[in-house]
Amino acid sequence: MSNTTPPPTPSQTAVNNAEQSIAQSTALALADATDNLRNLNTLSTTAIGVALSQYIETLDPKFGDIILEAQNVVSRGAENFSAVGEKIATVLHDSDGA
Repeated sequence: MSNTTPPPTPSQTAVNNAEQSIAQSTALALADATDNLRNLNTLSTTAIGVALSQYIETLDPKFGDIILEAQNVVSRGAENFSAVGEKIATVLHDSDGA
């Protein structure tokens, strides 16, 4: 008396493979978005530090504008990260019922 499970049908295998591919692709997309946000934060923080140093030294208001723009880069990066995350959640949710 053996308790074996029959092999999956070709259509089940195709669906499982598609779901795995979607999960892997979305995980890579999220990792890329995370790397992008991390890189933008690093660049912006560096730019802010240099601009602040120059502003303290010269009191030239253009460095204040550079600081604001660097902060805007971080904000736009966070918005992009959020949009990517929402799209990934949509893809995963929609594929869950496939």
